[in-house]
Amino acid sequence: MHATGYKVDPDNPDHVKYEVAKERGIPLDEGDNGQLTSRQAGKIGGPIGGNMVKEMIEIAKEQMTNK
Repeated sequence: MHATGYKVDPDNPDHVKYEVAKERGIPLDEGDNGQLTSRQAGKIGGPIGGNMVKEMIEIAKEQMTNK
């Protein structure tokens, strides 16, 4: 996500999805978002997808190393 310009907080990695949603004008709130269409959800998840998974793996590796 860093490569795409998003900073991921290791303590709150979910924050990035709200940032992406806000940039795209999609009303994403914490909790239930059943009102979102599949298209809206894809506009949030698409940019995050694999990049976020890679980032989360790196964060997990760092946390495991520091224990």
